[in-house]
Formats: sequence, C-alpha cells, structure tokens
Amino acid sequence: MRNARALAALLLPLALLTTAGCDGKAAAHDPATSPAAATSGAGDPGTSPSNSTSPVADADHAVDPPGKLSGRLYAADMLVYSQDTLSPAVVKRIQHLKGVTRVESLSMAQVSIENHALNVAAVDAGTYRNWTPYASATTQAVWDRVAGGEVALLPELKKRLPITGKGYLQLGSSKDAPELHVGAFAPQIPNAIDAVVNEKWADSLGMKKDNALLIYTGSTSPSSLRKPVEKVAGTTASVQSLDIVARAGLDIHAKQTAFLVGSVADAVGTFNYTVLGGGRIAPEASWVASHIATQQVPILGSVTCNRLLFPQLTAALNEVVDQGLADKIHPDEYAGCYYPRFIAGTTTLSNHSFGLALDLNVPGNQRGTVGEMDRQVVAIFEKWGFTWGGRWHYTDPMHFEMNSLVDPR
Repeated sequence: MRNARALAALLLPLALLTTAGCDGKAAAHDPATSPAAATSGAGDPGTSPSNSTSPVADADHAVDPPGKLSGRLYAADMLVYSQDTLSPAVVKRIQHLKGVTRVESLSMAQVSIENHALNVAAVDAGTYRNWTPYASATTQAVWDRVAGGEVALLPELKKRLPITGKGYLQLGSSKDAPELHVGAFAPQIPNAIDAVVNEKWADSLGMKKDNALLIYTGSTSPSSLRKPVEKVAGTTASVQSLDIVARAGLDIHAKQTAFLVGSVADAVGTFNYTVLGGGRIAPEASWVASHIATQQVPILGSVTCNRLLFPQLTAALNEVVDQGLADKIHPDEYAGCYYPRFIAGTTTLSNHSFGLALDLNVPGNQRGTVGEMDRQVVAIFEKWGFTWGGRWHYTDPMHFEMNSLVDPR
C-alpha cells in the first residue's frame, strides 16, 4: 500500500479537453491511468490501451494517429537547440558519440502569449511521447489529439493563458497568430518544453524544422558530453543539460537559445544567451549590438529598446502629444523597455528580453488590477501596433508590447 501511494504521488496531474461539440463548449475530465502498466518500470512500461476516439480537430494539420505506446521511456538528459536545422549528418554524428544512447529530432521555437515566451515543440507524436513523464507517455488520448492537430500544454498553464470558452488558444500575440484547440494538459520535459504540436504545424508557426535534438546519455554523465556535442552541433547551437542536476535550477553554464516566431519575429531574429542568476540573462553581444539601441522619444526622453520598435513607439507618443494627452503618461513612473530577464518566478523569457515591451505609469497599474491607464492612450498605442496588458487573462495594465510591425509613414 505504501508503494502504491508513493507511485500515485509521482504521477503528475493530466487532463484532456474534449473537442468542441455542438454546444461549442470544451469539457475537461481526468483520464484513467493504468497501475498495471506503471509497475513494469522505465525499462519497458508496456502499452497503454487506447479508449480515445477523438475526432480530428484540424484536418489541414492532422497526421496519422501514432498507435499504441511501444518501447521503453527515455530521460531527456540533454537538449541541442540550434538557430538552424540540424542536418541528418550532424544528428548521426551526435548519435554515434560515445556515451550517447538515444536521440530524438524535433522542431522548437518560442511564441509570445501575454508576455510569456512559451517553448513550443513540433514533434512526431509516436516517438516523442517516449521522452515525456509516465502519465503523459501512457495516455493515448494525448497523442491522438496532438496528431489530430491540437496542442498539448503543461497543466500549470491552464489558468495562466487566455484559453477561450470553446477551448482555443492563439499561439502568439499578433492578430494573425494561428489559433489551435487545446487537446490536453499534460506534463512535458521539465525546463524545456511548454507546449507540443505535431510536426505538420512547424511551417504554419514559422518554425525552423528539426532544429532541436533530445539526447539520452544512459549511465554517462551529461556534463561529460557537453563539449563533444557542442563541437559537432556548431557555434549556432546551444547545448543544455536537462538531467536532475540541471532541473534543480537552470543550467547556468550552458548557452541557451531564443527563437521567437510570429509577425514580430523579424524584430527579434534568433539569439543565444547565458543565465546570470537572479532571473537575468545575457544575450550574445552581437545580437544586442544589431537589435538594441538607445534613442530619444517624446514624453519619455531617452529609452533603450529594440531598434524596430522605435518608429511606431515614436508615432504613438507623438499622437498622444497631438491629442493633448501627454500628461496621462508619467515619465518618472516609466519602468523600462529592454530588460533581459525571465518573468518573475519562472524560466520563461519576458518580451522585455527582446526590447519589445515597455511599462508605463507603474504605481497605479499593478498586475491583476483594472489599472488607471487612460483608455484614449491605450487606443492610440493599439492603433500603432501595440497590445495592452490590461486586456489580458491576468491583467498587467502597465504593460504595452509590440504585436505587429506598423510603418508610420
């Protein structure tokens, strides 16, 4: 009985959303897990019987269902994340390094949702599932839904993201960002992946195909393989440890990668960074030099932001002045634009890390409140390609971020 309770405590929560039916509502339920399947261990967890008959949610992005779970589960000990596609030759060389037991190719990018840069992976549902925690790997319905075109999210994101009443989520902050039905809330690889879609979504999301690689090192220490893997992967790739030591905190010795997709991706491009501690990051100097600048703008004076933000920020502030609303923005309550950091208490990059967001009138516009931001000022910023945090699922009324490129000419 004690062992059974211990096992139950280890199984992370998992929930599925039904595909929107005739009434347009998405209902949640907890799928059953099989204790018998759990007892066979990591060496051979057996198969999880499928009782899922979920219809295809998005025919244009559906792939063949993956079938039952087969083979053993693997621990994701390392992640190679590149700015470019990892060629089959590079993958093969990594796979044949001494100490590398198994690899899995996937596509990865970040999407910005309400100032959260979520790590999205486009995967082969039939093979990637073997790298996920037991509760996810053995629940057939999760992977049937991913194959059917839906997205699987971390359970803790259920209350943080603006999921509609019908169960849809826009993957990105721009107006043209794709909208996907949320098929499941299922644990994924810790500190690495927040959301999973099938490989057919890679093009629609603007992802670089097969630019990431999961590595299982078996009895070999991941730290001993870092340099050999880095040598093969090349200078545009980051190599991160995901083993239990790294999961206790970010791998501060590793180079990380940011690859934002969506309509504002041109303002960010792709860059590598290192973790400094205290929630801060250090983007590579070449990216900072090419993307970040300090300029004078109306009302606020000297600000440091992404270079592509300045034309529409200046246009918005000029219109605020022209409309006689300059006194509605308080320069002494401006809290910055470019601030390379994670969102407090998370390992999720903030849009401030890209220089695409600014915080105004901070004292009277705290998170979770309606705020005191003048609504005419809000309308002007929205006209010039900014989204306002006051409209978010969890409000942040001080926050304005660029969600589309607008030519002020």
